[in-house]
Amino acid sequence: MARGKKPLLKEITIEKIAAEGKSIAHVDNKVLFVPNTIPGDIVDVQVCKKRKSFMEGYVVTFHHYSDLRSKPFCKHFGICGGCKWQNLPYEKQLEFKQQEIIDNLTRIGKLELPEATTILGSKKTKEYRNKLEFTFCDKQYLTREEIQKGEDIKRTPALGFHAPGMFDKVVDVEECLLQAYPSNEIRNFIKEYALAHELEFFNVREKSGFLRTLIIRTSSTGEVMVIVTFFKEEKENRENLLQAIADKFPEITSLMYVINEKANDTINDLDIILYKGRDHIFEEMENLKFKIGPKSFYQTNSEQAYQLYSHTRELADLQGDEIVYDLYTGTGTIANFVASKAKKVVGIEYVPEAIEDAKVNSQINGIDNTIFFAGDMKDILNEEFIREYGRPDVIITDPPRAGMHADVVQTILNTSPKKIVYVSCNSATQARDLQIMSEIYKISAVQPVDMFPQTHHVENIVLLEKK
Repeated sequence: MARGKKPLLKEITIEKIAAEGKSIAHVDNKVLFVPNTIPGDIVDVQVCKKRKSFMEGYVVTFHHYSDLRSKPFCKHFGICGGCKWQNLPYEKQLEFKQQEIIDNLTRIGKLELPEATTILGSKKTKEYRNKLEFTFCDKQYLTREEIQKGEDIKRTPALGFHAPGMFDKVVDVEECLLQAYPSNEIRNFIKEYALAHELEFFNVREKSGFLRTLIIRTSSTGEVMVIVTFFKEEKENRENLLQAIADKFPEITSLMYVINEKANDTINDLDIILYKGRDHIFEEMENLKFKIGPKSFYQTNSEQAYQLYSHTRELADLQGDEIVYDLYTGTGTIANFVASKAKKVVGIEYVPEAIEDAKVNSQINGIDNTIFFAGDMKDILNEEFIREYGRPDVIITDPPRAGMHADVVQTILNTSPKKIVYVSCNSATQARDLQIMSEIYKISAVQPVDMFPQTHHVENIVLLEKK
């Protein structure tokens, strides 16, 4: 294989599932990563990235489809950036997810594990998400096949998801089966209205346009939140669009908007303005209600969130006299969920708005043994804080994908709780953190929970107890 050239590899047998939803084969002592394939496929692969120890490519021709393969249910499969495992039967998805967790904990963390409890699958494999974010783009994404045909395809504006790995390309989505009614209806209405009234879709490279992003949140209570992000203020166009949405969908509980002139799409640092309804929706879990604001984090699979939190509470095995610290508490979902079993729960979270929601969530549920603090975990969680609010008997931690800062891990070790329940959406960073704690703590239980069917993402709960 000549150095620097990007070859076409013929009749490659895909061997196994790898990280990030890709599959792998081996060619000339190099690992070859190929998306949208599963073990047993035999394919021709055009290499698009070539490095010393690995290559990446895309399928040009399928010679044989794996016996494991199932038919994807979405017309956008393989084009948009989500649901990369629709071609795998759900039971196989669960097998691969559980094995990935075991591999990460043993290979990355070099950890001794008890027998992992069977992964908890989701009853719903479609329409399970309660939040989706869509992007407006002035030109729809064209696939490699469409471009190669050489036809004169009119690139109309798009409202949908980013193409994989492309910040400036958006796949126009006609139907997404991840979120229930009225998600598709709202998105398609907004697009049709925008086209009919010649509203400008955003161009991320030129930083121009009017319509930028759309967030739709739904809840198990039947409530709906819609947030439209505009790149600039055009008062008449904005008001006409928002009123048209309100008129068409009177069931919307919270209709909001934000003007975002920044380089990035993040709106957590901006004022989100209420147009109609109220500035929040409610989610219910067990006998509790949770207020969800426009900046609130809430697990995007409501039904599986209950499984996740139930097993977290079960593993904590609280007897009623413990001080519990809930790190990365978000809107206080876990803190309030376990409060009835504890003496006191202390929640810490980076986002101030989320902490305000956490306090409200305690109030509306009549919970008086929680206390919440906003700020950077590594700055707040120190010995002075622990002296003032009590040394925890149990720590529950649910950090973002990057895991915990090394200072936070060290503070937890210095705090020396009897138990740590570590909830993670990234078992690789979880393994890294657990390795640091392994001199003092042993792993007593491992419980994977599938929150995201059709994707490679998986949550994992680990119970740590002092050796």
